[in-house]
Amino acid sequence: MPDRQEVIFLDYGNRSILLVDGQSFYASIEKSAYPGLQNKPVAVGDPERQSGIILAACPVAKAHGVTTASRVGEALALCRDLVVIRPRMQRYISTSLLITKICESFTELVEPYSIDEQFLDVTGSTGLYGSAEEIARRIQHHVQLSTGVPTRVGIGPTKVLAKTATENFAKKCPGGIFRLDQHNIERELWPLPIHKMFMVASRMTARFTLYGLRTIGDVARLELPVFQKMMRRMMGKQSDIQAEYYWKIANGIDPSPVVPSIATPLQSVSHGKALRASLYRRREDIEVVMLELAVEVGRRARRLGYQGRVISLGVSESDGARAGGFHRQLTLPRPTSLTHDLIQAVLQLFHTHWQGMPVSRITISLNQLSSDDVQQLDLFEDRAKQFDLELVTDEIKHRFGDIAIMRASSLLQAGVARERAEQIGGHYK
Repeated sequence: MPDRQEVIFLDYGNRSILLVDGQSFYASIEKSAYPGLQNKPVAVGDPERQSGIILAACPVAKAHGVTTASRVGEALALCRDLVVIRPRMQRYISTSLLITKICESFTELVEPYSIDEQFLDVTGSTGLYGSAEEIARRIQHHVQLSTGVPTRVGIGPTKVLAKTATENFAKKCPGGIFRLDQHNIERELWPLPIHKMFMVASRMTARFTLYGLRTIGDVARLELPVFQKMMRRMMGKQSDIQAEYYWKIANGIDPSPVVPSIATPLQSVSHGKALRASLYRRREDIEVVMLELAVEVGRRARRLGYQGRVISLGVSESDGARAGGFHRQLTLPRPTSLTHDLIQAVLQLFHTHWQGMPVSRITISLNQLSSDDVQQLDLFEDRAKQFDLELVTDEIKHRFGDIAIMRASSLLQAGVARERAEQIGGHYK
């Protein structure tokens, strides 16, 4: 009769899953672009904003105490020789896509987990390329030559063990490769402190510690019903599913496959912008940003081939003493992605629900999507002609840049379209 650990891993057979992680991803890309920085402490952030955060730091910088999410000013105080480089998000995205292509040369089963992490199922590739460890070494070599980014690779029979192997062990190994499976999980993983467990943050760590669960093994060794009963005392009667989730992670149980495409049917098209509330107190200034966001939502919808029947507006408000806001939606007379339809609906929602306080964030969403292959005709306006005109405008922006055509209001001081055109995800391209 096999013991409990053998039973747990029985369904996974000889599955080999890799998690390839780019070391100090943004910083490594910058150091590869500037060979003179190879032995210097480098961090990625905005050097002109002392209060901005560090997005990535190389190992040399980390040795001086610089960490991700440190303030730029704090990092420079810790390391006077630190070179802070403004992020170039488009370059990082392109490098990530190249690493995905390299991984796909070894297996079709590649699932990007984040911009610097890729899951691979190489179970069917070992006969051609060698063991999972050999495949990991080949990937490391190809990625290093092609991008200059060093990688660490965790190996396991499940995605959660591959991820755990990368985070807790591969990063510390000289070769950057570590396997975590049924043969060493009790010896290697279980003695780790509970905060090292995947998906356990500070609040959950405090709760587990309060109940005497200080290591991952303390959770893994419990029978599931016993752990569920303990979790009910911690978090209430509805915590059984959450308890099972944590118990499975501690035991390395994860039946989820590596999925090459994680795309799901699109539910909405949205765009948002965080604002400095002190600058957006007047209705006319706030409306400028809303118009810009509505233009971008319509453009994205057309690019994806969708139109929507419901428009949503979310606004966060604060005057320093009070905080408020609203999230409201409006059903449109017909599905649309035309800019003037979206603007009219957004302004109606704003004028109805705004409480008059300065605005710190605006989000616009287009929902209840359908294909834009069919346009509903109108007796009083040529909507098909308007749609074609929007497509022409979209093509000009695509070819010559987002600011090739702008609304005149975007040239006002309140406009953010020009700033956003230079950014991806809030960071410079």
